[in-house]
Amino acid sequence: MSRCIAGQRTRGREKDIFKYVFGPVRSGRLGLSLGLDLLGARICSFDCLYCEVGATDALTLAQKPYVPAKRLLGELSAFAASMPPAFDVVTLGGLGEPCLNTDMDLIITGCREIFPGVPVAVLTNSSLLSQAAVRRRLALADIVLPSMDTLVPGEFAALNRPHPDLSLSAIRQGLLDFRSEYSGRLCLEILLVGGINDTAENLDALTDFCRELRPDRVDVVTMTRPGAYATAQAAPPDTLARFRAVLGAAVSGGDMGHGPAALRSRVATAALAGAPSRPAADPEETMARVAASLGRRPQTVKQLSVALGLPEDDISRAVTTLVHEKKIQARAELDHVFYQG
Repeated sequence: MSRCIAGQRTRGREKDIFKYVFGPVRSGRLGLSLGLDLLGARICSFDCLYCEVGATDALTLAQKPYVPAKRLLGELSAFAASMPPAFDVVTLGGLGEPCLNTDMDLIITGCREIFPGVPVAVLTNSSLLSQAAVRRRLALADIVLPSMDTLVPGEFAALNRPHPDLSLSAIRQGLLDFRSEYSGRLCLEILLVGGINDTAENLDALTDFCRELRPDRVDVVTMTRPGAYATAQAAPPDTLARFRAVLGAAVSGGDMGHGPAALRSRVATAALAGAPSRPAADPEETMARVAASLGRRPQTVKQLSVALGLPEDDISRAVTTLVHEKKIQARAELDHVFYQG
């Protein structure tokens, strides 16, 4: 899957109104991000081992308006009427690969009409960029964040678990073609899973690729939450450091990110520091927002605090109550306690 934006729905009393609009949530790379789900379900061209929203339910290359532009933009207009645009970016993602939605161009255009001056970002796993029509739709975005975890075919098959009709070489060329056509900001993400794509062979291939791609930014990251499959494990810090050093040299003149980092966002420093921007909320509203967020991805108390902009004490009380009411579960993984709906 693409690096899915998987945050909370909107405030508790509105959570039944907004099905495809969620947030805003704090993102290390983008600042305060309002998310849009273009799929409505776990529909993707990949079934990545590490995906934090869970295993893919529909592995497909079929493109159609899974969430029609009219429906999604209607929700977005209602959201805009309910609160001011206190966020840095609108991010198209969701529970799968947003480029599968053929209404993406209409959605990007509509976002600009509803929130003039707010940039639109798209998260993508790059799998469909060999298709000119997909590239044309995606090129309307202000920021594109494609992923390319490995260029070693065996690693690609084991880690990203792609639809059988996909070709790694075609994906590679498609991303290069998109770069040559695109005038916006391109920020590449590489996610390393220990024992799979953290190899010297992959590092060599990615180094050559980054020199050719010339992204504006590269982020080398690993898992910070439980993945869809238990076999996926975080890469060790020394491996991350090695990849970052080598790829940093390869993208000289670009921006080398060290894990989640801001795209020059005015709120990014606070987001990364984890400083809540909101006062304590009503306990019922807090529980509703926490439950909605955990329904999309597992998180720790600290991660919830940063994402929702609420004090950790409030989050702790909410998760304790939700666990007691059996609405969420706690699980120990990656040396932390994660909660999941």
